[in-house]
Amino acid sequence: MRFLPTLLPLLPLLLVSAPVPAQAAPQGGERFTHHDWTLACDNTRTCRAAGYQNDDEGGNAPVSVLLTRAAGPNQPVSAELMLGQYEETTFPARVTLQINGVALGALAYNREDGSATLTAPQVAALLASLKRDSHIDVIGNDGRRWVLSDRGASAVLLKMDTVQGRLGTPGALMRKGTVAESSVLPALPVPVMTLGKAFATRPADAALGRSPALRAALAAATSPDDCEALGPGEGLVAGEAPQDMTVTRLSATKLLVSVGCWRAAYNTGDGYWVINDRAPYAPVLVTTLGNDDDGRTITSASKGRGLGDCWYTATWSWDGARFVPTAESNTGLCRLVAAGGAWEMPTLVTRVQE
Repeated sequence: MRFLPTLLPLLPLLLVSAPVPAQAAPQGGERFTHHDWTLACDNTRTCRAAGYQNDDEGGNAPVSVLLTRAAGPNQPVSAELMLGQYEETTFPARVTLQINGVALGALAYNREDGSATLTAPQVAALLASLKRDSHIDVIGNDGRRWVLSDRGASAVLLKMDTVQGRLGTPGALMRKGTVAESSVLPALPVPVMTLGKAFATRPADAALGRSPALRAALAAATSPDDCEALGPGEGLVAGEAPQDMTVTRLSATKLLVSVGCWRAAYNTGDGYWVINDRAPYAPVLVTTLGNDDDGRTITSASKGRGLGDCWYTATWSWDGARFVPTAESNTGLCRLVAAGGAWEMPTLVTRVQE
């Protein structure tokens, strides 16, 4: 059963339970996970840290908090909360925050979806509690209780400070000091990328989808481990005939070719190559994790596990000469907080325009 290729980008997020070096994402993003907390910092240096319930202890109701901080001096931390909603449930009318037995007031709360935002004093109290062993409870007016874990929070927040260049400054979350706030790394602009001109696919282009010579060229340029279905006479499943390739025109001389490469229990992956529109085809592999495209944008979406409570997504966009990574994101840890994942935690953001 094949599943590791789609999970490789998620392994630092889903499987790590001990401190590990930060995993680099494309274009300067950072990911890091320790115990019940995970971090994603994007290429603008905005960082998002998510904490969850302790899954090692049985009976803890799913819950998550997301801390977001933009880069640059004197930037505040915002906090959002989500009560577990993977399974259909009715939420209490009101919820309050309690840390180490001290009531911190009602949360600004949406009963319809179990989400809440924290006030600035509540955020400050939460951040202070995460520096040490603490008991963090969200308590419903009906007596239900959600316990947010602090395991791994200090390591994740320290990593956030490191990525944003805050260590030793008054605004650091974990290691405050007297270094001037002006020394904090500035925010980086969101890159802007312009899509290449759209070209109509010609009948002869589409006909290449049945070309043995093109299939052979793709197979010669691609590892069998990356695209199982390119082997001689191979289909996605043993006994199936090989799939036709899909061919669309990218430019006056370039084509985009795709074919299903592998299938697992709950994920599939299509291969995408840029080729010359006539032999020699000289294929250049973009990805074998693709799921869909519109001719100029390739997208990938992979479940972290069959339950679908955590996902990894990525996008590649055609700039007229090549496909470039323009988005990468995950939805946090697999903790049954919400179908599709609790949060959007990008490591790569781009403004794509026509």
